Amino acid sequence: MAQEFCIVCGAPPPVYAGRLCEPCLRDRTHLSKIPERLQQARCSKCRLHNVGKSWSDNDDLSIAEIRVQGHLEILSEAEDVDVGLTVEIIDDRTSRISIDVSATVHGLPFDDQHTVLLQTSDTICQTCSRKDGAYFEAEFQIRSTGRRLSKDEIGVIRNTLNEMLGEGTNDPLFFITKEGPVQGGWDLQLGSKSMARMWARRLASRFGGTIKETSTVIGVKDGAEVTRLTVSYRKPAFSIGDVLRLKDRLWIVTSWQKDGPILGSFSSNQRSGKTWRDMEKSSVICPTSDQIPVQILHRDGSAAEVLIPGDWKMATVALPFDYNGEDSIRIGLIDHQWLAIPYAAGGGLGDA
Repeated sequence: MAQEFCIVCGAPPPVYAGRLCEPCLRDRTHLSKIPERLQQARCSKCRLHNVGKSWSDNDDLSIAEIRVQGHLEILSEAEDVDVGLTVEIIDDRTSRISIDVSATVHGLPFDDQHTVLLQTSDTICQTCSRKDGAYFEAEFQIRSTGRRLSKDEIGVIRNTLNEMLGEGTNDPLFFITKEGPVQGGWDLQLGSKSMARMWARRLASRFGGTIKETSTVIGVKDGAEVTRLTVSYRKPAFSIGDVLRLKDRLWIVTSWQKDGPILGSFSSNQRSGKTWRDMEKSSVICPTSDQIPVQILHRDGSAAEVLIPGDWKMATVALPFDYNGEDSIRIGLIDHQWLAIPYAAGGGLGDA
């Protein structure tokens, strides 16, 4: 029976795919290929790199991996492929990428090495372009019901936006174009309608209050109306933990629901959900900021002796209805009398 032989050079077995000996197979097999120069774009303002339809702040090695992955072609028959690379920074616009490719082709090990220059050109990303053009899609108004917001309150509310942006988002329109104080509150111009709505939901969940949205047509583009959103957030005149009076009864704000707060009774374990309209008739008697944690110096039955900070005077207060043997309580001056704040109703320990 005739032996197989290489159809190119006539070498005896072993022969491989296409009836080629190993030298001939290696001579005709190109494991991988990639252009000697790769071009990329980077925003000259924010220094983000253009990656597909988005912009990335990845480091040089990660960016190089993305560029190589997008341009490196590997033989379809290759198996057990392994790609390694290193990056050498030449200057601000040029990097040298060294690539090692190894794989198995028709049972034989193959290795390739490539050296690629990655060149960077400057451009302006959409976000920076819109920021420079004072672009915004939404106006956000922060107000309070029936009073002006204090500087500290505005700071706490405004910081929640920083927290939200710090959590990370891939939306390039999540930016602030302009902001500043106005009579009774704070106004912002935001790059995205979804950013405004997301922040409003977060504020209502944390601080309670109401949200009102209105849209205004500002032009026409490609036959469709272009609108600008105005979101008005009104913080209630009270916060979680505040003691307030409603219909001659004392309550503590314990949590929020969509239509209004949930109140805890000052004298029992009762809970009651109220609407924002119901709360128009309420008045804050002792805000959280005026409530004081104190140590119990002496306890006798349902009363306790405490030292009032600042006055350095002893006072006897009735223990809260749900007192459970704790060493300290929170007290507040209510109707010219020091009273202990119930634990079950919030204990005066609200978020804001």
